[in-house]
Amino acid sequence: MPPAPVTCSTCRANCCKLEVILMGEDNIPARYTQTDRWGGQVMTRLDDGWCAALDRDTMLCRIYEQRPGVCRDYEMGGDDCLIERRSLI
Repeated sequence: MPPAPVTCSTCRANCCKLEVILMGEDNIPARYTQTDRWGGQVMTRLDDGWCAALDRDTMLCRIYEQRPGVCRDYEMGGDDCLIERRSLI
């Protein structure tokens, strides 16, 4: 049986556990960013491994309209999404 389609109501925000490297055009509130060991800017992940911008009650991004470009490019239900979902089952 094929897997159920990924929709907003079935999304488990698995991508919010991935490292997100910020690019120059990203304009993210500083409280959600940190400098990695190589000097680059990344989204902060909390001790639980989830992105600091993820609301744990709703599992939605607190800065969705201002989210980084890499998050905008990550297609819900796309190949990368489905691979990540399978790896966390």
